[in-house]
Amino acid sequence: MEGIDHRIVSVNGTKMHIAEKGQGPVVLFLHGFPELWYSWRHQIHALSSLGYHAVAAYLRGFGDTEAPASITSYTCDHIVNDLIALMDSLGLEQVFLVAHDWGTIMGWYLCLFKPERVKAFVCLSVPFAPRSPQMKPMDRIFQAPGEIEAEIAEIGTANVLKTIFSIRKPGPPCFPKGNAFGISTNASISLPSWLSEDELTYYVTKFDQKGFTGGLNYHRAIDQNWEVTEKWTGVQVKVPMKFIVGDLDMVYTTLGTKEYIHNGDFKKDVPFLERRCDGRGGARH
Repeated sequence: MEGIDHRIVSVNGTKMHIAEKGQGPVVLFLHGFPELWYSWRHQIHALSSLGYHAVAAYLRGFGDTEAPASITSYTCDHIVNDLIALMDSLGLEQVFLVAHDWGTIMGWYLCLFKPERVKAFVCLSVPFAPRSPQMKPMDRIFQAPGEIEAEIAEIGTANVLKTIFSIRKPGPPCFPKGNAFGISTNASISLPSWLSEDELTYYVTKFDQKGFTGGLNYHRAIDQNWEVTEKWTGVQVKVPMKFIVGDLDMVYTTLGTKEYIHNGDFKKDVPFLERRCDGRGGARH
């Protein structure tokens, strides 16, 4: 987009693409799946006009950032080390952090591991998930490498992205075996009002170039995240933060999430929490 600068930064042994604009305190944006730096284009322009240096990072495995082949390269410690190295390369002690979806999950890990590096955190969609010492997450949705990628290739990138971006069905998400997105190859899927065909084309082009494997590997590394975070069991996240979620968001409407957010447990785990729910169904792309 016009006025936004792009460059490649060497971080933690990985080439990372960042998009940036403005001067002043840094606001670091972290995207989710299946998203790109482009998901923050409007916020970059808005905050840079208000005296901030807005930086949107392509997380490893996405867009023009490198995508290591090994699933173990997508664990939370690797991603957090990427972000710390990015801050160091920019000469920053702290950032304001804004994140959505998988970016939010990695943002929680950053705040947990290195709270001194985050001035404040605006968290979209995904609340903190305290580590259970007894039970692994055991995420098996996308575990077999290549299977879901083959389904996406058959259905088509555009149809998959339109389905994900436009869904407003309360959760939990359902991924049927053999057709994880529940759509046919000749389906006619309308775009939501806030996403144009040109904007969709940007996403489609990038995911056609890069593929979905890097992003899916974040799911495939969930069990390993549980293993590497053992010493943080029971540790509070002590960073000033605001939580924003749509009332139709699939995470918010998944069993147990509302109760965790509203019964005081979320506030206990994140003592500097402010909370906001809205009626728009989640963050926009």
